[in-house]
Amino acid sequence: MSICAKCGTRGCLSKDVNKMPKNLCPSRKDHLQEEAKELHVGDDLNIAIQSALVEAEGNTNWTRVQEVIEFAKKCGFKRLGLAFCTGLHEEAKTFVKILEHHGLEVVSVVCKNGAILKGFLGIPQEEKEVYVKNDIMCNPIGQALLLNEEKTDLNILFGLCVGHDTLFIKHSEAPITVFAVKDRVLCHNPVAALYQADGYYKKKFFK
Repeated sequence: MSICAKCGTRGCLSKDVNKMPKNLCPSRKDHLQEEAKELHVGDDLNIAIQSALVEAEGNTNWTRVQEVIEFAKKCGFKRLGLAFCTGLHEEAKTFVKILEHHGLEVVSVVCKNGAILKGFLGIPQEEKEVYVKNDIMCNPIGQALLLNEEKTDLNILFGLCVGHDTLFIKHSEAPITVFAVKDRVLCHNPVAALYQADGYYKKKFFK
């Protein structure tokens, strides 16, 4: 079992085998690492190369917006799909404007596409306190299918809810990058809660 998040030595950063925990460090799993290297072919090799270049060139210099643009250009992705949340419609509009300014074609699709009522999901009405049958449901599978039909080169996730993003990722044919995730409480910056895990949110996280 890998426990990288608990590792105190991080031998992988210095390629120091002596700092790699025995039986727990994935860097010691030669068969796995060889398989990973062998899979760096074709489109996957191109994505790996270009993402490494973006990381190096943009490190502490570029915003995520700039990184997405440069990554797409370096990979040769010209037709981008944007799967966005209706709650971030204005932000998505601005993002598309920027992408198009840089010569990228964008196919955007909102989460509420299809206007399907939540009743379709068959959730029991006893859960009505958190579920309204006549609300329009989010349709991430529909988002993925539309972008598949449009033959996008790269799809961008923009503020989809937990679970909805899961379904989109499962059904998307094009490779995916994430621009923003949904966190209504923290202005879509979920990592902020981790910085307060031993402070403000301690009682919430460690009951």
